[in-house]
Amino acid sequence: MSLLISASINVAKLPKEKFVKGKDGAVWYNFTLSASDESKFGNNVWIYDSQTKEEREDKKTKHTLGNGRIVWTDGNVQVFENDKEVIESDTQSSNEKKDLPF
Repeated sequence: MSLLISASINVAKLPKEKFVKGKDGAVWYNFTLSASDESKFGNNVWIYDSQTKEEREDKKTKHTLGNGRIVWTDGNVQVFENDKEVIESDTQSSNEKKDLPF
């Protein structure tokens, strides 16, 4: 799987209360990237503030941090549960369905 994304975020929009201090003293900020097949203003990647499970369940509005676009892909994007295990990819699913006798 290969994918290149070019993106920008507005650091002034980062809510300081969501900064996380790591064990080594480094400061981290968690955000989510969402890629789409559709483009708006030449961008198909949306960057927003990561939400807690409770925020998602309460349908809180996502805080947009920036946007970007996919600039290259090998066409084989997969979903991973962790570094070693592939859950499923759209490509695999469609290929496996073609090989099934029913």
